[in-house]
Parts: sequence; structure tokens; C-alpha cells
Amino acid sequence: MKIIFWKKFDKSYNKLSEKFQDKFNERLILFEFEKFSKILNNHSLKWKYNWYRSINITWDYRAIFKEFPNWTYEFVEFIDIWTHSRLYK
Repeated sequence: MKIIFWKKFDKSYNKLSEKFQDKFNERLILFEFEKFSKILNNHSLKWKYNWYRSINITWDYRAIFKEFPNWTYEFVEFIDIWTHSRLYK
């Protein structure tokens, strides 16, 4: 799997505390090896993020991504990361 990060993701990631950056890095490793782990709660999104998916970083923080080709996870683009309420407002 090849993973890239959008500029928007990088900006949001850099605003996170080191604690949450470390937590994302842990979850990213898990995501690479077990994409549908219960801890990640990998799920599809609706509304303005139709065609995107989300994983849990903590109970409140989420990372939004899209996989290509669809449902194969050969190539993944992480779009944004932040709290649930900020991402989905």
C-alpha cells in the first residue's frame, strides 16, 4: 500500500499536540497491517465526504482518507485529521 498525505492533512497534523501526532502514527501502522481493526473503526462517510472513509485516532479524533482503486487499498490518500465535530460541521 502506498500512502500520501494532502497538504490540508499536513497542516492539520502539524497543529496537533505531540500526543495526538504519536497516536496517529501508532494507528497508521495498525492501519497498514490490519485495515479493518475494531480499534480503527474504518467506515465509509456520507454527506460532503461521500466516497471517503474515516478511521478513529482517539475517541474524538478522526482521519479521513480515500483509497484507490476503490476497495483495494493499493493507494491511500489521507485528506484531513481533527476532531469529529470540526471535521463534520
